[in-house]
Amino acid sequence: MSASSAKRLARSAAVAQPATPEVFERLAPRFEGLAPGSQVTGTPLEQSRARRPDREGSLDRDGVRVFWESYGEGEPAVVLFPSWMLVNSRIWKMQIPFLAARHRVVTLDPRGNGRSDRPGSASAYDQQAYIDDALAVMDHLGLERSVVIGFSIGGLHVLAFAAQHPGRVAGVVTIAASLPLGSPIRARAVALAATASEPSRTDGWFKANPRLWRRGPAEYRDFARYFFGQFFSEPHSTKGYEDAVGWALETTGEALATEWEGRAVVESPEETLALLSRVAAPVLAIHGTDDRISPAERSEQIARLTGGRLALLEGSGHGPLVRDPVKVNLLIEEFISQLGDRRPERRQHWVRGRSRRRRALFVSSPIGLGHTQRDLAIARALRELRPDLEIDWLAQDPVTTVLEVAGERIHPASPRLASEARHIDVESGEHDLHAFQAIRRMDEILLANFMLFHEIVRDEAYDLWIGDEAWEVDYYLHENPELKRAAYAWLTDFVGWLPMPEGGEPEAILTADYNAEMIEHIARYPRVRDRAIFVGNPDDIVPDRFGPDLPLIRDWTERHYAFSGHITGFDPIDLDARPALREALGYHPGEQVCLVSVGGSGVGGDLLRRVMAAFPEARRLVPNLRMVVVAGPRIDPATLPPEQPGLEVRTYVHELYRHFAACDLALVQGGLTTTMELVANRRPFLYFPLRRHFEQNFHVRHRLERYDAGIAMNFEHASPEVIAGAIAANIGTTPPYRPVERDGARRAAGLIAELL
Repeated sequence: MSASSAKRLARSAAVAQPATPEVFERLAPRFEGLAPGSQVTGTPLEQSRARRPDREGSLDRDGVRVFWESYGEGEPAVVLFPSWMLVNSRIWKMQIPFLAARHRVVTLDPRGNGRSDRPGSASAYDQQAYIDDALAVMDHLGLERSVVIGFSIGGLHVLAFAAQHPGRVAGVVTIAASLPLGSPIRARAVALAATASEPSRTDGWFKANPRLWRRGPAEYRDFARYFFGQFFSEPHSTKGYEDAVGWALETTGEALATEWEGRAVVESPEETLALLSRVAAPVLAIHGTDDRISPAERSEQIARLTGGRLALLEGSGHGPLVRDPVKVNLLIEEFISQLGDRRPERRQHWVRGRSRRRRALFVSSPIGLGHTQRDLAIARALRELRPDLEIDWLAQDPVTTVLEVAGERIHPASPRLASEARHIDVESGEHDLHAFQAIRRMDEILLANFMLFHEIVRDEAYDLWIGDEAWEVDYYLHENPELKRAAYAWLTDFVGWLPMPEGGEPEAILTADYNAEMIEHIARYPRVRDRAIFVGNPDDIVPDRFGPDLPLIRDWTERHYAFSGHITGFDPIDLDARPALREALGYHPGEQVCLVSVGGSGVGGDLLRRVMAAFPEARRLVPNLRMVVVAGPRIDPATLPPEQPGLEVRTYVHELYRHFAACDLALVQGGLTTTMELVANRRPFLYFPLRRHFEQNFHVRHRLERYDAGIAMNFEHASPEVIAGAIAANIGTTPPYRPVERDGARRAAGLIAELL
């Protein structure tokens, strides 16, 4: 075990593994810097959505600005009503991309949150105001008749809307509806009864007191954290919890208290029963059985009294639209498809069994362009073992660039994938990518892409699904194992999320929680992955634990994975063949070639500029130096310094590994595929791991240390002069790396072919 690994292991062991409520409580430091009233919606990270609105705007209704967004086209239109003003329309982020692929979808921020106004009068927040806001937006956008969907108290709003405006409603969906029917949650009811007087208690549900919220930001923030701790009763709900608390902090305790007073007079149980009797449209009521905010009995009564359909989600809490979005999305679409005997438009194509070739759908992650080279190698080896196998690729830019050049067949639905690469670009800083948090914040993109994957495999016959770090496929199949209908192979070159030291205890808690959920998935549904393949060998696995009271990563991985060895995707070039290769690539015998490459994302621009700034000094130290900078598909060469004699910039380079094999030195980021290509070709290289990128700093570095490979450089301390000196010291050397196996692709293909 390396010294750095030992320190990480000791540090993680100091963090006790908590139960879910304790997890939420110990995440409190993540919110201390956010004052109520902070604007989260519309910030740069919020712009990295699975789908951006086609139109957005606001309208003025009785002096209050109401903000709306419109997505997609298609009938019937869908209007997603505001819920309690504690959250804004981003609560629907997991539904919008899926629904907008088929329908026009409209959202509106509630008065009091998001980009709508925060009126100061209690009368501005009565229930009728929310109903009239929705009607005004529908009129403004020309929506004559829509499916209306409401969550929590928004469920009451859509039912009231349907009763008041029956001609405008094609169908009603309520999710975890909160309305005065049945028996309330007792502890909450007792605390709410005390809100009429000065609070004598501030624990538990007694935090739900507008008098407390008005005392100051700390009391309001404390309530928001408690409320959403009850809201998410499901284990491993940290991302939804953080989102929801963040949205709550876009408004203030004063505004929420004013809103509370405005809706203090709502329908009585008798009035609610009368309201439901006037709902003529078809109704679907969705509710979690573990809802600790509003009991499921309420949706049971909605369905019974309206003659509607009831969908109870066993084990779900108050927010299934966030925590169980696949099931909620499919329930909504099934309901809409049955309105007026409308059936979903699905392609039906059946081929008699003996006439059908074997088919595989390959999902290749775009986060790290190097995956594509190994996936192509696996595909070629699979075809050798199964000549009748047809492979379709579900992929996005920049992966599709490589696949197209290789003559592969890209599934026609691929352009509909939400861009993961663009999200990574938005998340990146100066040679900085917090990989764990970036993937966490990609949740709506991953869900949107899984829904597209599900649509494809539902409507088309595939014998095999292959996912190379296709996180969305793997996660949501384990969350919804009933959707698995073909053999499934999963590949990865690392196992285990690891916290960065600067993240402190909160990040250690989060990574352990993510790891624990993955371990539970595999234990509960071991047959979802028919074959899990680790691209590498057992010694390549870091010595860390998944977290306190969790297994050692290597021990667990050896029990649950097969090992392919490393997959280069090419045959390494022998040293005696390098002169001919250099000549074929246009490199001259008398020059020392330094190749600089940063992969397929846009995060590498800062490294390219830093290295290019080092060129004059490096050329002074190495007079015959030729530096070739490969910008990749997502970095505009115009943003880089100009070329000069001995320094040239190229964009995408096909079969870049051949140039790596021909060079005298490479300067790269810390990605595994690129660095291991250099190890396989026995080329000297300097690598610069991205700051806060746990995989490059821990997993990749551990593997490179095992191969005695590469010179690790710290970007923060690597001035142009330091880089120039390192170039001069290492160019043209022949490092004594450990050998890399050449049969990894064949071994992986053999493991996968068994599933056919």
